[in-house]
Amino acid sequence: MFSHRVIKKAGKVIPAVLSLNVISSLYASEEAAKPPKICMVLDKGGKDDHSFNESAVNGFNRALKELKISKDSKFVEPRNDTQIVQFFRNFTTQGNCDLVIGIGFNPSEFIPDLALKNPTKKFLAIDVNIEDKNKAKNIRSVTFQEHDGSFLVGAIAAMKSTTGKVGFIGGMDIPLIHRFETGYTAGAKYINPNIKITISYVGITPDAWNNPSKAKELALAQYNEGIDVIYQVAANSGLGVFDSAELMNKKSNNKRQHYAIGVDSNQNWLKPNVVITSMVKRVDNAVYSTIKDVLDNKFTATHTAFSLKDGGVDWAYDEHNKKFYTSSQIKEINSIKEKIISGKIKVPDYYELEKIKNSK
Repeated sequence: MFSHRVIKKAGKVIPAVLSLNVISSLYASEEAAKPPKICMVLDKGGKDDHSFNESAVNGFNRALKELKISKDSKFVEPRNDTQIVQFFRNFTTQGNCDLVIGIGFNPSEFIPDLALKNPTKKFLAIDVNIEDKNKAKNIRSVTFQEHDGSFLVGAIAAMKSTTGKVGFIGGMDIPLIHRFETGYTAGAKYINPNIKITISYVGITPDAWNNPSKAKELALAQYNEGIDVIYQVAANSGLGVFDSAELMNKKSNNKRQHYAIGVDSNQNWLKPNVVITSMVKRVDNAVYSTIKDVLDNKFTATHTAFSLKDGGVDWAYDEHNKKFYTSSQIKEINSIKEKIISGKIKVPDYYELEKIKNSK
């Protein structure tokens, strides 16, 4: 059967002799040629946390600049769980998004249900392994070997400590952050088996990621107990730890220096007189590479764990913090890194330890 009408489309006239099937194919091919739209939901704490979210945004913006994705691609900053659900719902029903990304443990927990209800869409969950919930086979989940990177900065903390006391301040008290804590503790004890490590958490709800005043209070308490290096894994809250170290160093009657270690992004530049390094997680690369895979038709609904070996995690060394290290310390740090990569140093993994404990 043939159409007897002349059809105008995109400024062109389609002859009436074309079959309806051909016309439908033309529309379909034009739809397929549209650049994919990427939609991303950040974790609470916002794009300006100079940490986890900011790293994700950097990867997103790089893709927007370098790759042929829709200029309508967007990311959003939820303030609570209700907004997270609302943003995801809009992206999957009205947003015409080809790839929907959840940044962080909290947003990503909503993805399995969404993916099951929207089997034709692709999803990326950052910082959580949800292979067992990938029922529609349309989720790529990415995690990082943060315990390996944390072991490395734990060793650095012990090297730089003059008091034999170091601290750890986590954001939300969840298993993921315990994984950082376990690696950090092991790294510090690798250098100094007798070192004292004090652990604090900002809170037990997602608001713990965005409470720098509470983190500052916890850090001041630790520094006043004689701790001189604190590793913060607290997203936007962690900025309070940096402020605390700076405040302690400004006290005229306090000759001991106080330092901090950043996380996720390279935070060395934020407070270059107190941040001795950062444990970087290349969330930006995970976001960018997945978007590129969608464009190249190489998207796989699998789980990937980035490590020290592939640069997915590492310690940050640059012009801002090189003043803190001697050549022999650099050599020792890189030696520890190579031993972790080769397996000569086996870093304890909180997840594995919990499995063993629960199986007994």
